Amino acid sequence: MSRHPEVKWAQRLDKVYITVQLPDARDVKVNLEPDGSFTFSATAGAGNNTYELQMDLYDKVNKEASKINIGVRSIFCVVEKAEKGWWKKLLRGDGKAPHYVKVDWDKWVDEDDDGPGDLDLGGMDFSNFGNMGGDAMDDDFEDSDDEAGQAEKTENVQKTGDVQTTGEASSEAKTETSASI
Repeated sequence: MSRHPEVKWAQRLDKVYITVQLPDARDVKVNLEPDGSFTFSATAGAGNNTYELQMDLYDKVNKEASKINIGVRSIFCVVEKAEKGWWKKLLRGDGKAPHYVKVDWDKWVDEDDDGPGDLDLGGMDFSNFGNMGGDAMDDDFEDSDDEAGQAEKTENVQKTGDVQTTGEASSEAKTETSASI
């Protein structure tokens, strides 16, 4: 039985960003057809679980100009639209999007705000969909921000712990004071 990975998406006038969030994915296969058919399969996790996905994108796409980056934590696709224009949603049809498809608010730009600037892809190395061979590429992101954020969280936990201890001590002191009156 296969599972569905979480999918995040955002768009610009001429492209759609699709991020399949699947850490440590192996045997990744991604296929994009000009009619907008997007398929994905991979294995991941300790139990080598199979993850599959089949989506009919809202409109036609340019397969040759589309690109993919297979990273350690996710698979990032830049899908070029066949015709420039804003899509009402990611998937074709009148139904609601599946629960595993979500908007990527970190990459989202409103239609009025879309200008000549483009998304900073952090120096990711992309290969074309047409040449997709399933070889995984390493993420070029640094983890230094994560370490700083972790130190900050640890500091906050210690502060919270002190406050809780102080609060408990003052409650005990209040109980002792009311008992002696």
